[in-house]
Amino acid sequence: MSSIVENFFNKPGEVKWKPIYEKMREIVLSFPLEETLRWGQPCYMYEGSNVILFGGFKEYCALLFVKGALMKDPDGILIQQTEHVQEGRQIRFTTLEELEKREPTVRAYVAEAIEVQKSGREIVRKTTADYPVPEEFQAKLDAMPELKAAYDKLTPGRQRGYLYYFAGAKQSKTREARVEKYIPQILAGKGIDD
Repeated sequence: MSSIVENFFNKPGEVKWKPIYEKMREIVLSFPLEETLRWGQPCYMYEGSNVILFGGFKEYCALLFVKGALMKDPDGILIQQTEHVQEGRQIRFTTLEELEKREPTVRAYVAEAIEVQKSGREIVRKTTADYPVPEEFQAKLDAMPELKAAYDKLTPGRQRGYLYYFAGAKQSKTREARVEKYIPQILAGKGIDD
């Protein structure tokens, strides 16, 4: 057990999920995994590679399998957090009783996550080019070479952030307004959240 991770479990915002975290930790540490913190969350690694993370949210806490998309899911309990998450999958819990009831299944999933990591299998990730460019944004890129050049210099993650946001509007008028609003930010080389 890591003392750094111990401090995480005692943070005020995590107290709500502490009983579930303690049980998840007991289960996960019964396997040959190394405990550490990654992105401020408890992380369990196999031979230096991330396998499992814990995460606390407002409505639930989750056991996140880093390569969950490659795992079998016979019980249908792995959840893709959002449509844009390509690899990770999670099992969500709201009560300790729920976790205790599913403990044999959780143990089987942890064992499989380790086997997936050992296998070296990787998911084929979508690239930015695989995502459609909303026509309102494409029109601006075509009309403004400096905007296209600035957009092309952004990291793939920043590019996708803009594509998700622009495409998320249902009406063309809203997409146009979003594009207009973020032109200065793109020209400055910044992502949508910078």
